[in-house]
Amino acid sequence: MMFVSVAGTQLMTPERRKAVWAIYVWCRRTDELVDGPNSSYITPKALDRWEKRLEDLFEGRPYDMYDAALSDTASKFPIDIQPFRDMIEGMRLDLWKSRYRTFDELYLYCYYVAGTVGLMTVPVMGIAPDSKASAESVYNAALALGIANQLTNILRDVGEDSRRGRIYLPLDELAQAGLTEEDIFRGKVTDKWRRFMKGQIQRARLFFDEAEKGVMHLDSASRWPVLASLWLYRQILDAIEANDYNNFTKRAYVGKAKKFLSLPAAYARAALSYMFAIRPPRYL
Repeated sequence: MMFVSVAGTQLMTPERRKAVWAIYVWCRRTDELVDGPNSSYITPKALDRWEKRLEDLFEGRPYDMYDAALSDTASKFPIDIQPFRDMIEGMRLDLWKSRYRTFDELYLYCYYVAGTVGLMTVPVMGIAPDSKASAESVYNAALALGIANQLTNILRDVGEDSRRGRIYLPLDELAQAGLTEEDIFRGKVTDKWRRFMKGQIQRARLFFDEAEKGVMHLDSASRWPVLASLWLYRQILDAIEANDYNNFTKRAYVGKAKKFLSLPAAYARAALSYMFAIRPPRYL
């Protein structure tokens, strides 16, 4: 659910890197509440306490060193508490909801658990002073990147999620493709599954395309790490295709060589003025 990958943060200025890591640590700890080793003991009241703790750290009353790091970030950058609250709402959904009837339902979930990360981090990345784009459009692009990343996670982890009894796919679209929940649990790649996956991947790529439009309007020091992360994550979709859409028993990943090749390409793109739009190299 990261807006910028771990590798991407290494390309940032030290102050921004520290701030982004403080946000990511909080997000990871929040995610671990419902997906970690103690998740079976988590209740809605526990999440209520976590939200109160969030409010305290935003008011300068951190509980521990990790809270203190985010509290410091909130004091230095104009980050808003609402996306953090919304992420906790996504964790509440995970306590009881394991099916999504429509894409609208799934989109809301993706916003809660990942789109929020984009909104959290834009104030840290900064918007270019000479950008002609509105702040709203830049935030919308950041939101699109969070949605794209989460949709990619979902498509990569279909098999893993099904073994936990979860299906993060629009059930109405599965039905339209002639597929059922049992087909997911059976985990067999068929022509119907391939056609369904092609449509899901196409949608995720559209969100990546929308996100990329906003990257060039970020502060110049942030464009390279964000663009590199976007290109790297988008390649997971290529890997799913390379696996013949078998996301039941094969985990799609991007090899080190491809990651390495992406960095200079992203740098070249980011080094150009955001007013010039070029397409990524074909190998991306």
